[in-house]
Amino acid sequence: MSTPVKKGAPARRGPAATPRTPGTPGTPSLERSLDFRTSGLRLLRMTAPERALLTALLAAGLAAVVLTVVGPKLLGHATDLVVSGARDPGGVDFDAVGELLAIVLGVTAAAAGFTWIQMRLTMKVVQRVGYRLRELSETKLARLPLSYFDGQPRGEVLSRTTNDIDNVTQTLQQALSQMVRSVLTVVGVLAMMFWISPLLALVTLATVPLSIVTAWLIGRRSQPEFVKQWAVTGRLNGHVEEMYTGHALVKVFGRGREARATFDRHNEDLYEASFKAQLISGIIQPALTFVGNLNYVLIAVIGGLRVASGALTIGDVQAFIQYGYEFNGPVTQIAAMANLLQSGVASAERVFDLLDAEEETDDDVAGGLPARVEGAVTFDQVAFRYEATKPLIEDLTLKVAPGETVAIVGPTGAGKTTLVNLLMRFYEVTGGRIALDGVDIATLPREELRAQVGMVLQDTWLFGGTIAENIAYGVAGDVSRERVVHAAKATHADRFIRTLPDGYDTVIDEEGAGLSAGERQLITIARAFLTEPSILILDEATSSVDTRTEVLIQRAMNSLREGRTSFVIAHRLSTIRDADVILVMEAGKIVEQGSHEELLDANGAYAHLYAAQFAGAAA
Repeated sequence: MSTPVKKGAPARRGPAATPRTPGTPGTPSLERSLDFRTSGLRLLRMTAPERALLTALLAAGLAAVVLTVVGPKLLGHATDLVVSGARDPGGVDFDAVGELLAIVLGVTAAAAGFTWIQMRLTMKVVQRVGYRLRELSETKLARLPLSYFDGQPRGEVLSRTTNDIDNVTQTLQQALSQMVRSVLTVVGVLAMMFWISPLLALVTLATVPLSIVTAWLIGRRSQPEFVKQWAVTGRLNGHVEEMYTGHALVKVFGRGREARATFDRHNEDLYEASFKAQLISGIIQPALTFVGNLNYVLIAVIGGLRVASGALTIGDVQAFIQYGYEFNGPVTQIAAMANLLQSGVASAERVFDLLDAEEETDDDVAGGLPARVEGAVTFDQVAFRYEATKPLIEDLTLKVAPGETVAIVGPTGAGKTTLVNLLMRFYEVTGGRIALDGVDIATLPREELRAQVGMVLQDTWLFGGTIAENIAYGVAGDVSRERVVHAAKATHADRFIRTLPDGYDTVIDEEGAGLSAGERQLITIARAFLTEPSILILDEATSSVDTRTEVLIQRAMNSLREGRTSFVIAHRLSTIRDADVILVMEAGKIVEQGSHEELLDANGAYAHLYAAQFAGAAA
């Protein structure tokens, strides 16, 4: 009985990798001005699905604040009992004072309980928003065209989906806990202040405009620095990711110093941006503390005069001074959170840039392939350009019969890989049409089109999981172990797999640690074999293997290509001599086409390439 292979769920990645093209449409700028209001409101709207929890959160915060602001008034009343008792021959009524203190203790405990409830609800809301942001980002990445990733360093994209989302959730955590509580506290304390003494309350409010203006002036200076800080963070992550994945090449070519110099430059930029942002925004709290101290002095002086005139009791002044502390504390806290809010909104804007990036066009099309796909491919006057002013392919016409093997050769940048990317609809043609069995591929859903194509790239892609899971990745649903083993045997991967400690159940990481480059390539070829595609694309598939392994793979490819239309991109001309048609491309155009013998007899571009390779080998 066959054993199903459960495939893992690795992060989605584009099935092709092409050179990065600067200025690709849909690529957001790494640095732009922060639209604090728009991005902040959009971030708040992300909490809309949690209305019930937000209502409960606010109710718990309100209850905690009400109980908190009642405390100073009760303590002030206790102080008045002590003072009046000291003057009264009957002495202090300690029973009444004890009852008041017990009430204060109960009120304080209840306030702490509601605060705990508020914090629990806040964490739940914030984590759900963070979950949704990560889910939206993952879904978005799967919908973005290849052109987006061509124009973005991978580390920059990773930074937006990890560091920036983490920073957003931390900001929401602070805003929904401290900010909400601070605002409610200010309102509650002001109400108690006006109840005790409207005059002293107005004196306290007189310092608020000064605090607001101070915080606004300082915050306006720090906003651009926070935008720069997170943009530089993305560039630094991009550089680190590139240097890590290319670590061996950096060592081989002795580019360690240059890599370190680039890192130091980005690190210095990040230090400068972070230092400036924190330094400028850090001035807010000391400045507001100074304004708060001025407020204390005014309350003490005017309150003392009111006590002397008999308009207030000592307990009222004590309560008012405590309210003044509770008023200035939240005001200072709100202003001090300006730097956190600016940092969080700057990160939110970077995440929203990703979520707003232009997606692939919708697949809401009526076309469909016939029940049996023969594999006839037609390029009819196809034109394509990455940039509007720089044409790459123009007026390319080609007909490929079902089951034919078409080899594509030419210098780097000739448009070889671009041609197959157009066939896979990783990019859309800018002119002409491509047809599969007479059906324009632009009228086909991408998923249906790509299900007919098997692809093996020069750069191997594996994910963390067993070897069996990696081979079975290209087929939807569970795959029997027998099919996996058959694919591995057909591509000559079975022999080395069985020498591993756990055979097909050997767990590998995404880098394929412990496997040679040729062994990793054999796994990806077995994966393509298992999909049984109608069209096969081999993009330098044997470039990472030795000569003996290449011979084995060529044999496997011959059986794999049998009855299938194949496109082979190759620099090793020895691997394509048996192709039905060889296309020689230069500057996006087909300059020669024919069989191996025909092109050699023509003594043109192909013959020169062939002679150059084999003359060099002979030498």
